[in-house]
Amino acid sequence: MRKIVYYVATSLDGYIAGENDDVSMFAVGGEGVEQYMYDLQSFDTVIMGRRTYEFGYRFGLEPGQPAYPHMDHFIYSSSLCFDNANDQVKVVPPDLNHLEALKKECGSEIYLCGGGNFAGWLMKNGLIDEVKLKVNPIILGGGIRLFGEHKVQTKLKMVYCQSYPDGMQIITFEVGHVLNN
Repeated sequence: MRKIVYYVATSLDGYIAGENDDVSMFAVGGEGVEQYMYDLQSFDTVIMGRRTYEFGYRFGLEPGQPAYPHMDHFIYSSSLCFDNANDQVKVVPPDLNHLEALKKECGSEIYLCGGGNFAGWLMKNGLIDEVKLKVNPIILGGGIRLFGEHKVQTKLKMVYCQSYPDGMQIITFEVGHVLNN
């Protein structure tokens, strides 16, 4: 069974973006970012919510095109629609059965890209297997929380931690079971 890996940048106070989706304080270069870019090459599938996909438009992503050319994309949305989507980009309604079936398919681990609310929904439903945080040495004080507004208690086990000269750390956790939802 494939794992879903939530691999995301976060501030020390647990935000994946600041107010108004501001990500300007997050590192855009350095050894930690290089490691992240290298790690992305091991995934063949990416999942995300509509807001995360549309966030890519700010950085030149064209609607219906893959954000990661080497990955199949599943965007979970009830409202997003493309006229001429690339074959690698599929919009599907938020459906736990689809996600569970995707995990059973052959392939690499599945990259969960961004999306605090989508990640919170997945965590609440026990579908995230690993959390990999790019912890930036910043405090944002507000914005989009790591797991959105979902209130879930889950045990994690740290399995790896790498520190970089700029203060970033990449910390990998295995996800235990959801304690309450």
